Amino acid sequence: MSTIDRVLSALAHPARRQAMRLLADGSELCLCEFMDQLDIAQPSMSRHMSTLRSAGLVTDRRDAQWVRYRRSADLSPAFAAILEATLAAPDAAAAALGKEHAA
Repeated sequence: MSTIDRVLSALAHPARRQAMRLLADGSELCLCEFMDQLDIAQPSMSRHMSTLRSAGLVTDRRDAQWVRYRRSADLSPAFAAILEATLAAPDAAAAALGKEHAA
């Protein structure tokens, strides 16, 4: 699979788009913070983050028993533009994730 295919495929799921939105400000979050904010179980969230990492959208680091994620600083300008455009688009599915968590 080409890099563009991996990036677009990774951004196709609303939970992964929401995870990328949480990292948009340059912050670093552990998996448990994604799980809490998106109300997603650990196995599913771990798979989502693995997909984002495989696409080159996030990097991770181990911190004792925690794995912390941040937006990749090595994104090409073209892929960064794709990511920004995707995250700026209205996203009803991602908004529903937040509503489920708030309920």
